[in-house]
Amino acid sequence: MSHAPQAAKGKLGIWMCTALVVGNMIGSGVFLLPASLAQYGAASLIGWGITSLGAICLALVFARLASLLPHKAGGPYAYIHEGFGDFAGFLIAWGYWIALWAGNAALTVAGVSYLGVFFPQLNDSNLAAGATAIGLIWLVTWINSRGAQSSGRVAIVTTLIKLLPLAGVTIAGLLYLNPDFVVFNPQHKPLAEAIPATMALTLWAFLGLESASVPAGDVEQPERTIPRATVLGTLIAAALYIASTIALQGLMPAATLAASAAPFADAARSLWGEWAYYAVGFGAVISCFGALNGWCLMQGHIPAAAARDKLFPAFFKRENAAGVPIVGLLLSTLLVTILLACKYTGGDSGVQIFEFVILLATATTLLPYAFCAMALLAVMLQRHRQFRPRDWLAPLAFSGGGFVFALWTIFGSGAEVVMWGVLLLLAGLPVYLWQLRENIVKA
Repeated sequence: MSHAPQAAKGKLGIWMCTALVVGNMIGSGVFLLPASLAQYGAASLIGWGITSLGAICLALVFARLASLLPHKAGGPYAYIHEGFGDFAGFLIAWGYWIALWAGNAALTVAGVSYLGVFFPQLNDSNLAAGATAIGLIWLVTWINSRGAQSSGRVAIVTTLIKLLPLAGVTIAGLLYLNPDFVVFNPQHKPLAEAIPATMALTLWAFLGLESASVPAGDVEQPERTIPRATVLGTLIAAALYIASTIALQGLMPAATLAASAAPFADAARSLWGEWAYYAVGFGAVISCFGALNGWCLMQGHIPAAAARDKLFPAFFKRENAAGVPIVGLLLSTLLVTILLACKYTGGDSGVQIFEFVILLATATTLLPYAFCAMALLAVMLQRHRQFRPRDWLAPLAFSGGGFVFALWTIFGSGAEVVMWGVLLLLAGLPVYLWQLRENIVKA
């Protein structure tokens, strides 16, 4: 019997990387998604199926890129830089970095709102909620500053804790499923309208599938570990998403499910009583914390990878004694803190600023997927002598599928979001020119 190799000291092994992928995908959204999909009934499973296929295509793109470029840290940025050069690499790194820390602000707010189940004063006091949110993001930053193994262990523990209530409710729901509750299309919407709508909702659930490729320098045997973790993590998330949707639609009538503010917790309460409601609420808090831990790990690595290629200022690549790119990590968390301060002290205007930045973050998260789908083919073209004609068949299929999936995601986010995303990328051009000047002066 063969045994999986032990992770080298300070390195992320297969299970830590898989936990990072699953943990970053399954954040706060999965706890609310069944309620959003209830109005579409079982027709939502068609949307899940299509988006799962698209996500698996992208997972295969990242897996193949990781096997071709195993030691390239920075994930999407590194692959796009390799495939399309400095300028495209800078734009993606710039947009992706902003998306990471703005998204972390959103996750922190979600985590504090779930904590309100246990500490109602957080719902009544903006000051208490803001202080808790800022404390939470700095706690996670401290964990990540202690090295990759520290954040990897947290990823495994939090992923297990978050999966237990989700899996428990899902399995029980499938066992006690009431077929009368499962309606194919309860509102009788045209399928041509219902299926794209469910796809638009389910697309966001797969953001984060590239997570294992970002800290490649901290991964044990990256040429094997990253591809396996990426595909395995995406399959685990897809299976849980689809099964939980079926289970919850079979536990509650569509109208009740659609009106639920905490569908998994309400389902647990109906199955096992009040204690289960709080247990699942605790799982939701841990889910947010685990996702925040994983995304926080990435917010330091992206600017550091760009700085090593002289596309970002050199201070981003400074590391602490644990080998963590500490300047990028701390600066990102400082920016998250400013966003949270706007959110919790600015009243309506603060909320509007916050939502505005999150919209920009969403748009800039999606662009790297489209670029990476084509970057794989660009890297293969650069090394065309290594490949036989038949070696191109599978990459062409899943790159094409992943590219169409990414384009659909961007289209589904709406014209206004795309416009602001483009403006945000253009705002990075002066930074690129400044860095270009610095490189010329130093040369």
